[in-house]
Formats: sequence, structure tokens, C-alpha cells
Amino acid sequence: MELGELERDNTGRCRLNSPVPAVCRKEPCVLGVDEAGRGPVLGPMVYAICYCPLSRLEDLEALKVADSKTLSESERDRLFAKMEEDGDFVGWALDVLSPNLISTSMLGRVKYNLNSLSHDTAAGLVQYALDQDVKVAQVFVDTVGLPETYQERLQQRFPSIEVTVKAKADALYPVVSAASICAKVARDQAVKNWQFLEKLQDLDTDYGSGYPNDPKTKAWLKKHVEPVFGFPQFVRFSWRTAQNILEKEAESIMWEDVPTEDQEGLGKITSYFNESSRVHPHLPHRYFQERGLQSATTL
Repeated sequence: MELGELERDNTGRCRLNSPVPAVCRKEPCVLGVDEAGRGPVLGPMVYAICYCPLSRLEDLEALKVADSKTLSESERDRLFAKMEEDGDFVGWALDVLSPNLISTSMLGRVKYNLNSLSHDTAAGLVQYALDQDVKVAQVFVDTVGLPETYQERLQQRFPSIEVTVKAKADALYPVVSAASICAKVARDQAVKNWQFLEKLQDLDTDYGSGYPNDPKTKAWLKKHVEPVFGFPQFVRFSWRTAQNILEKEAESIMWEDVPTEDQEGLGKITSYFNESSRVHPHLPHRYFQERGLQSATTL
């Protein structure tokens, strides 16, 4: 899978897609929706759609697609390659949401929670298929939140399409299984080839699973937290695990409108520029490197 566009800019969102098979613009199609990477504290979340003509659904089933979580990485890669070979009747599209976009959305002044972000991304991909003149007749979606509410929302937006939202849809409907494979292959590749904007000293790319309860993931977070600027953009800083580490490892902030007596014991921001006071020596943050800024020897 070619992720060059994402590797050039992984700070926002990126949409990738296969060519639309000609038959999908002529015959009624079934479309599946699924995601990969909803829970991890590291890396992007990837939403995917996969679609094919209803008349070729048995051909898709013959590929032996299954829920991506039940397959090994090599099996997922093999099945995705097979879907690419069958591009005359199978199409797909992805929306890759960066950790930075996820966290800034969730922590913005106007809250935009992960469920709403997921719902809107899925609906956006269905709309994308329609905009590409795919004749979508049926949509199957792996649920996020209550399936009844989610299905009603999608049905209202796409009244001419038969919409089905189910828990574990990736194990029930082959077209959703195919979407889950596309999403998982893309996320695995994105994580493996992540381009760090920050110049991290002694960068360790063994992150563990990326899930919040993984000791190896927690150790990686502690190692790569910056005391003032926080985490690299590879990290979803809105996750509780990341916030807990920030509270313990990063510098506290002294706010002007908070009574002084409530801030006793907090360090001063000037201590950040004092090399001798640093517990963890590190390279200057990219904010300073990009601007050619250095610590002054005297004030």
C-alpha cells in the first residue's frame, strides 16, 4: 500500500483510495465500513471502506476475508494484495486521522468526542464513494456506540441506501471484513514507517502494541516526553495514559491568575533553559531548532 502522501504530512488527515472499478459505476454495490487503531495511545486511527457489486459478492467471499484482528500481519498483507489484484470489481478508500488531529479535536474549545469523529469519518467515506459515482445500494458498518442510534443517523443521511449497523460486523459481513483488512494494513504500515517531525534523541521505535495498558508503550512514553512541549505528534496526548505521564514527568505551569500560595513548589519556566537542572538531558525541541534559537548564557 502506497502511503507516500501520509508520510509527507502526517499532522492532519489523509485520504487514500484505489481506482474505482468500472463495474461499480454500472451495477448496484455493497459497501462495508470499519476502522483500525481506535484504542491505542500511539499512531493514527484509520477508517476504511471496501465495496464491490452485489453480483460479485460471492467472489469477494471466496477470497476468505475475515476480521483483521483474527489474522496475522502476513495474512492481512496477502489478502490485501489479492484484493488489489481483483481491482476490476473491488474498490477501497481510506481516511487516515493523525494522532494530532484526534487529540486537538477532543480537547478543543468545542468538544468533538471520538465517537462523533468516528461517525462523521465513516459517513464521509460513504459520501466519497457516492461522489465517485459508485452505485451504493447497501452499507454495512461495524458499530461505534449504540448500533440503533448510529444506524438511524446514517439512514437519515443516506435515505436511498439500505444501511445496517451491527456490533462485530467485521466478523459477520465479508465486505466489512475486507474493509477491516484495508484499515489494519494501512495503520500497521503508517506506524512502522512513521516520520517523526521532532528530532528525538535515542529514538526507540519499539513502541510495544501502542495500547495504553502495555508496559512497553508506557515506558516509551516516559522516555520521549519533553518537559515543556510534551509528546511527539505520534502520541494522542488527549489519552488519559499520556496525561498521567505528563503530570508526573513534565514541568508544571505557573498561571498568572492563580493565587501564588496555590503554586508553591512549582518550578520556574527559566529552569527549562538551565542545562544543569535537567533530569533528562535532551536535544532542543524542534520549536527552537526550526527558528535557530539557542539558550542565552546571560540574561
